[in-house]
Amino acid sequence: MTNDLVQQDMFTVLHGQPAPVVTRWSYSAYDPFAVSLAVRTRQDRWVEWLIGRELVIAALDEPTGEGDVRMRPLNVQGYDIVEIEIRSHDGRAVLEVDQDLLRSFVEATLAMVPVGTEAERMDLDGEIARITRSCGA
Repeated sequence: MTNDLVQQDMFTVLHGQPAPVVTRWSYSAYDPFAVSLAVRTRQDRWVEWLIGRELVIAALDEPTGEGDVRMRPLNVQGYDIVEIEIRSHDGRAVLEVDQDLLRSFVEATLAMVPVGTEAERMDLDGEIARITRSCGA
């Protein structure tokens, strides 16, 4: 963890699979509204999703999300987990992550950028200029 980045690897159970997969959760103060969830595939490739940080925070205590990403806390065989359902045009995946590990990650993001202060971290004029340059002729 640096002053502007929180990153944590976690073993995650892919629903229906016997062996856990490695996930990498990342949060950057430069993109304060989003959390990156990357899943390592068998081919040692990373597949990444961006998830709203508010969704991840809420999922620690209640079912949340709609559309492509849904999350909910569950107790499975005595273990507190957060179930993450991700949908795309290619299919659907259900991941299970340890709730305490996810809570630890979330707390680190909140220590870096408290809820309600995210906009203060963004340089909107700089982002607009960057986007405009990338679209320019």
